[in-house]
Amino acid sequence: MTAPGEALAFEFATATRILFGAGKLSEVPAAVRGLGGTRALVVTGQSPARAAPLLAALERASVSAARFAVAGEPTVEIAREGAARAAAERCDVVVALGGGSAIDAGKAIAALLANGGDPLDYLEVVGRGGALTRPSAPFVAIPTTAGTGSEVTRNAVLASKEARVKASLRSPLMLPRLAVIDPDLLAGAPPEVLASSGLDALSQLIEPLLSSRSNPITDALAREGIRRSARSLRRAVLEGGDAPARDDLALASLLGGLCLANAGLGAVHGFAAPVGGTFDAPHGAVCAALLPAVLEVNLRALRARSPAHPALPRFDELAALVTGRAGASAEEGIAWVRELCRDLAIPGLGRYGMSPADVPALVAKARAASSMKANPLPLTDDELAEIAARSV
Repeated sequence: MTAPGEALAFEFATATRILFGAGKLSEVPAAVRGLGGTRALVVTGQSPARAAPLLAALERASVSAARFAVAGEPTVEIAREGAARAAAERCDVVVALGGGSAIDAGKAIAALLANGGDPLDYLEVVGRGGALTRPSAPFVAIPTTAGTGSEVTRNAVLASKEARVKASLRSPLMLPRLAVIDPDLLAGAPPEVLASSGLDALSQLIEPLLSSRSNPITDALAREGIRRSARSLRRAVLEGGDAPARDDLALASLLGGLCLANAGLGAVHGFAAPVGGTFDAPHGAVCAALLPAVLEVNLRALRARSPAHPALPRFDELAALVTGRAGASAEEGIAWVRELCRDLAIPGLGRYGMSPADVPALVAKARAASSMKANPLPLTDDELAEIAARSV
C-alpha cells in the first residue's frame, strides 16, 4: 500500500493458466496431455470417491493414474510419502482434486518430485529453508471447496507434528501450471464446510486489501471478491447454494488466492499457522474465529499510533463493500463480519482445545510468522494477546 506521492512498484505472479466455469473439470484430461503427462499422481482429500469421474476420464485420455489420499491436513510426513510414491510410480504430472489440504500436499509433492531431497530441506521456520532450484513437476490444482485459493499460490503449508506448528514450502517455482475452478464441484458441500472455507476466503480478501503490501491489481481483485462473498456466503450456507451463489463463492476464493499470493496477509493468518499446528483445528474455522478481533484491534491500533495511515480509509471502504451501503462506518463493517460469524455458527478456538493458558506461547509464534509481516502495522504483544484471548 503506497501513500500519496510514493513511487509505485509491485510484482504479480500466478498459475500459468486458469480455467474457470461450470463443467470445466471435463477439460482436465486434455490439459494434462498438453502438459506432457502420461502418468499422473492424483492426490485426493478425505473422499477419494469424488475423484472417480476424473480418474475414468484420464484413463480414456491414455493417462495412467496412481491415487494418493490425504485424509487430514498435510504434514511433512505426508509430503515425504507422496513424493516417494510419485517417484516409484514414475509419475510425470501431479493432479490434486480436493480442498486446500489436498492441493497443498500435491503442490509439495510436485516440488519434491522435481527437486529431490526431503521436505525439511526446504521448509520455512522448522526446516532448513533451502531454495528450490528446479520448477516443480507439472501440477494441476482442482479445488472442490471455496476457501484457500491454494490453486494459484506459490506455497504449500505443511504441519510439523514435532514442532507443533505449520510452516510453508515457498517458491515461485511452485506455482501450478494449471488451476481448474469448476463451481459445480461445490454442489452438495456440507454447510459447515461452506461456512469455514467461505470465511477463510473472505479473510484472504480483506487482509490483502488492508495489507502493507497491497497494490492496484490486488486491490481491484479484493474489492470484487469481497462484494461477491458478502452477497452470497450467508445465503449459500443457510439456504443452500444455487448456481449463481456457487459461482460467487468459487470466484471469491480464487480472487483471495491471487490477492494473498501477491499482497500478503496479516494477523489472522499470522495466528492461524501456530494455532493450526498446535490444535487439531481446520484452517478455515481458525481464520473465521480470529477475523473479528483482528479487525477491531488493527483499527484501534491504527487510530492510536498511525492516524494518517493509508489503511485507515480502507476500513470504511470495507464496510461499504460488505454492507452494501455507501457511507457505512468502519465499526459497522466489523459488526457485519461479527454478525456473519455468529449467523454461520463459527465456534471460538476453545472448541478445538485452546485455553487462555495457551495465549503467551501462541503470541510468541504468531509474532514470528511470515504472514504477520504484511499486517497494516506491527502489533504489540498486548494487542496480539488480546486477539488470541478474544478468539478462544
